[in-house]
Amino acid sequence: MKQNSGSIENYMGLKTAIVNGETQTVKEMLADQSMTEMEKGYLIDLAKLSNNQEIIAILKDIPQTSN
Repeated sequence: MKQNSGSIENYMGLKTAIVNGETQTVKEMLADQSMTEMEKGYLIDLAKLSNNQEIIAILKDIPQTSN
């Protein structure tokens, strides 16, 4: 995930929010972010495990980087 801080802790927090179904937290953490196809696919698959359609839709809308 392309972040200003490049912090792994933020990415781990995002994964936790997805697993816990914390839609608002996911929205806040992904504001103005982009990610690679691999990262995006992984997070969508993670959201699919809990079948949270709102989080899946949020993740699908995230801009994708070329890396």
